[in-house]
Amino acid sequence: MTAVEERPEAGERKPRRKRDKPDGRFGGVYSTLTAWMSRPLADFHLVLALTGVLTCIGIVMVLSASSVSSVDPATGAGVYSQFKKHLVFVLSGAVVFWIGLRMPLKRTRALSSMGVLICLLMLALVLTPLGAAGGGAQRWFVIGSFSVQPVEFTKVALALWGAHVLVTKQHVLHQWRHMLVPVVPVALLMFALVMAQPNLSGTITLGVVLASLLWFAGAPKRLFAVLLGGGVAGVVVLALTASYRASRVLSFLSPGADTSAAGYQATQAKYALADGGLFGKGLGQGPSKWAYLPNVQNDFIFAVIGEELGFIGCIVVISLFVGLAIVGLRIATRNLDPWIRIVAGTLTVFTVSQAGINIGYVVGLLPVTGVTLPLISAGGTSIWVTMFLMGLLANAARHEPESVSALRSQGPGKFGRLLRLPAPEVYRPPTRRRGSGRPAGPRRDRPSARGARSGQFPERRRAAPDYGRRSSRRGTT
Repeated sequence: MTAVEERPEAGERKPRRKRDKPDGRFGGVYSTLTAWMSRPLADFHLVLALTGVLTCIGIVMVLSASSVSSVDPATGAGVYSQFKKHLVFVLSGAVVFWIGLRMPLKRTRALSSMGVLICLLMLALVLTPLGAAGGGAQRWFVIGSFSVQPVEFTKVALALWGAHVLVTKQHVLHQWRHMLVPVVPVALLMFALVMAQPNLSGTITLGVVLASLLWFAGAPKRLFAVLLGGGVAGVVVLALTASYRASRVLSFLSPGADTSAAGYQATQAKYALADGGLFGKGLGQGPSKWAYLPNVQNDFIFAVIGEELGFIGCIVVISLFVGLAIVGLRIATRNLDPWIRIVAGTLTVFTVSQAGINIGYVVGLLPVTGVTLPLISAGGTSIWVTMFLMGLLANAARHEPESVSALRSQGPGKFGRLLRLPAPEVYRPPTRRRGSGRPAGPRRDRPSARGARSGQFPERRRAAPDYGRRSSRRGTT
C-alpha cells in the first residue's frame, strides 16, 4: 500500500517548516561569536585587544627593522638603541592611553577649544628659529634626544573641537554658513601653517579629519564633491610646486623610469614584498634592513612585515586594521551622545585611513607621502597620539547605553578595577527651550500688537488673542 499524503483542509494553513540552524564547526563558531559580540562591553574589550596586538607587532618589527641602522660607531650606539627609544615611547604611550581612557569625556570636550589654540600656537612657533629643520623641512621641536611634531597633536585637537562646534550648532546645520563657520576657516589656517613647513602628508591627514567631521555631522553630499575637487586641485598644485614632490609623483606615474633616485624606495619596497612570498623569510632574516631600503623602521615597515612574515603576515596586519574600522564604526553607531558619535567615527576613519595610505604607497598604489603605520612604525609623537586616540575610542565604548547600564549595575569589572576606571555617566539629551523650534520674527498673516491697538486691523481685533500658545495647542484658528 502506498502512503497517502495528508492535505490540509480548505481554510486550514499548512504549518511552516522551521529553518535549520547552522550546525557543525562553523555554525558553533558563528553562534559563539554572535553571542559574544552581543555582550555589553564587547567593543571595549575589542579595542583593548586590537591596540595591544598591533602594539606588540610594532615592537617586534621595530626591533627587527632597526637592528642594523641603529649601529653607529661614531656615537657608540648599539644594535638596540632605536629599539630602546621606541620602547620608551610605547611605555609612555601606555600612560597616555590610560589618560584618554580614564578622563571624563565631558572634560575632554570642554578642553578641546584650548587644545586648538595651543596647537595653532605650536604650528606657528615651529616655523620660527625655535623649530628644528631637517630634510628640507622645519616641522619638529627637539627636546634633548626626542623630537615632537605639532601636526600630530593638531589632528586630534581638530577632531575634538570640530565635533564640539558641530554638535553645538546641530539645529542650524542645514544652513551652509553655520556648517562651515568656524570649522572650515580654522582648518584652512591649519593647512596653511602645515604646508609652510612644508608637510604634504600632514595636510592630507588633516583633510581626512575635516572630511570625516563633516560626514558624520550630516553634511550634504554636494559639499564633499566641492571639497574633493578643491583638495585634489590643491594637492596637484602643491605637488608640482616643489621639485622633490614632483619627482615622487612622476616616479609613481612611471615607476620603471628612474629606479635609482626618486623611485628607489618604492622599488625596493616591492622587491621586499616579492621576496617574502607566502610565509616570508623568517623573523629577523630580511635583507632589506641592510641599507637596501632606507628609513625602513618608520615609513616602510610594512615592507619588512611582508618580507619576513610573508603574505600571511600582511593579511594579518590588514585584518587587524579592518577589525579596528568595524569596531570603531560600531561604537559610533551604538552611542547616543552626538559628540561621542562624531568623535568615535572621525578618529576611526582617521586612524584606518592613515594605515591605508601607508600600506597603499608601500605596495605601489599611491605616491610616497611619508605617513607612518599607526602603532607599528617607529616614532615618538605618532605613538603618543595614536595611543591617546585608542584610549578615547575605548572610553567611548564604555559609554554605550548597554555598557553604562552593565557597569552601573554590576560593577566596574576586572579591567575597570585594574585600571581604576570611574563609572561612565548616563547620557541625558539637552532640554530645548519652549518655542525654540518656532521661526523667528512675526508672521505676515498675524497682526502685530501695535497694529491691533491702533485700529489698523479692526476686523481682527477680537481674534488677536486666539493666536497665543494656548489656542495653538488646541488646534483653533
